[in-house]
Amino acid sequence: MPVVSITLLPGYDPDTQHRMVNHVANAVRSVIATPEAGTTVFINEVSTYRRDGKVFSGGRAAHPVASEVVKSFLQAMQERDMPLAQSFLHPEFVMCFPGGVQMRTLPELIAWAQQRYSTIGKNYAQFEESWQGDATVVFCHGTLHGTWLNGEAFEGIRFIDRMEVRDGLITRQDVWNDLAEHRKA
Repeated sequence: MPVVSITLLPGYDPDTQHRMVNHVANAVRSVIATPEAGTTVFINEVSTYRRDGKVFSGGRAAHPVASEVVKSFLQAMQERDMPLAQSFLHPEFVMCFPGGVQMRTLPELIAWAQQRYSTIGKNYAQFEESWQGDATVVFCHGTLHGTWLNGEAFEGIRFIDRMEVRDGLITRQDVWNDLAEHRKA
């Protein structure tokens, strides 16, 4: 039965602390075969500490919830609010779409997409997060709906997006979907 203690400087809001204990509990359970009821994680707050000859009395800023960053980006894209969508992207952002098509800018994506369909939207089934060092990887999946170039509607086409978020900005997007299979038909 693992018991994990986290020590934080003051200043972290309850939501950030809840996120932290849940993530740590999940990490522990991914390594140790223990039931949910057998895993305890708690936070202690200290008022100050000293390291490297300096005294600190406050912690660093919390990262935003990565899946919320991704949801906001995807919503801005669906609404075609390109300035807002761009605000979620790291300057070195790269995206890879089906067929191995790599792009770095939203105008490139729009030009590429205009040759495939007139409109597109996503119905989300689930968002999942995993942690890779200083990046949070967000997977979302669901179905696509929209209109082909000939005006014919489509719906129910599977997709998966994998996004990497660092310091609150999306650095990479990988997209998999069955659009090509349906376009052939």
